Amino acid sequence: MTPSLKIIPAVAILAGSLGLGGCATKGYVNEQIATVNQRIDGVEGRLQATDGVAQAARSEAQAANAQAQTNTQRLDQLTGRVDSMDQRMTQMQQQPQKRARN
Repeated sequence: MTPSLKIIPAVAILAGSLGLGGCATKGYVNEQIATVNQRIDGVEGRLQATDGVAQAARSEAQAANAQAQTNTQRLDQLTGRVDSMDQRMTQMQQQPQKRARN
């Protein structure tokens, strides 16, 4: 063999070993995935807590809305009664007053 033919297998082996050295092992990948999974679990926990707070706030807002509607209905009823009483008072003031006999 000529010297250039001996170099070709050596260069191929060297290139192959350098190329394979860059591959990730299963252990490395599992470590990286475990780290990411921990971060995801933390975010999911905070998301669930936030969702719980949002649901509670929504329930309270719905209850407040229902109470406001009830209060509005009662206020409308009272307004009608006050208007009726005001009209009667106006009518009474416009009528001549009768004098009592002795």
